[in-house]
Amino acid sequence: MFPESLLADRTKAIEISGIRKIFELGKSLKDPVNLSIGQPHFDVPESIKAAAKNAIDAGHNGYVITQGIPQLREKLVADARTRFPGQERDVVVTSGTSGGLLLALLAVVNPGDEVITPDPYFVAYPNMIALAGGKMVAVDSYPKFGVDPDKVKAAITPRTKAIMISTPSNPTGAVVDAEAQKAIVKLAEERGILVISDEIYRAFQYDGPASSPASFGENVLVIEGFGKTYGMTGWRLGWAHGPKRLMQEIAKMQQFTFVCAPSMVQWAGVAATDFEVSGIVADYKRKRDLLADGLRGHYEFEVPGGAFYLFPKSPWGTGTEFTTEAIKHNMLVIPGGVFSSRDTHFRISYAAPDETLHRGIEVLKRMAKRG
Repeated sequence: MFPESLLADRTKAIEISGIRKIFELGKSLKDPVNLSIGQPHFDVPESIKAAAKNAIDAGHNGYVITQGIPQLREKLVADARTRFPGQERDVVVTSGTSGGLLLALLAVVNPGDEVITPDPYFVAYPNMIALAGGKMVAVDSYPKFGVDPDKVKAAITPRTKAIMISTPSNPTGAVVDAEAQKAIVKLAEERGILVISDEIYRAFQYDGPASSPASFGENVLVIEGFGKTYGMTGWRLGWAHGPKRLMQEIAKMQQFTFVCAPSMVQWAGVAATDFEVSGIVADYKRKRDLLADGLRGHYEFEVPGGAFYLFPKSPWGTGTEFTTEAIKHNMLVIPGGVFSSRDTHFRISYAAPDETLHRGIEVLKRMAKRG
């Protein structure tokens, strides 16, 4: 038997994702109504697939420079400087958005430092922060899931190193409004704190133009990705952009960990930047409305402004009890306690075919009546 004494203490601070547990349960179900998966249900567009295949055939299969191939970096730098005029933002291409987030935390968080983030939060945040030796400080955002700058301010201590927000959010789909973003950036500047903005769902905003905290200050690190926008989740391609000095350290961290993002996938990323996603986004907005209209009057929820999740309150019991019962109805959703200190809600992913959404709505309506 492997001795527990050989395991590092940091492993004890990390648990297997509750989402993965649901995935494992799903394998035992026959034709489940699967509303649990946090990835697009569409395939990678053909032009992007072709670019990856062409890169492989052309021999682009070896290591590339840590910061990313020039053809992709140049496009991403130009995009960042167009969106944030007057800022000299630098870019590092990363192994997925998660890779970028982890490198950012390793670059700025010392043991014992605190990172503030709204609750609910993406499931990986507390574990990534723990890996960096830090402590996550959660700021309550219930019931409407807006980020209150006053609550953030009250949570700041001498050990606060960063404020990490996600807009649009996983699991709630909530969009942090521009005024709150501006207030948080101003607060961070006053206190000498870094703002980390996770914008992997930036393309999926339905009720107005996208806004980023980076619009309100240079000392904001933005993490973005190709996975959700283009269906490339398994290809592991993201990017980070921010102040040059910080990006130098993130590149250094990547050099001795991931080395570089997959080379052929970076060439696919070049093609992806030219692919028009407005039709995909419009279809996801329609799915959001289909789901919200189907459940309205049966569940309490905030209509999400982005991403592809709905985060209703359980009509009875805890979120875990509700999702456990859902499995008995051949349906998979995620308990809210996976993303939160509260176990009162559950997450529905509407990244699914319409037929699956209709089936799910009917099951959820039946389950709501139990209370």
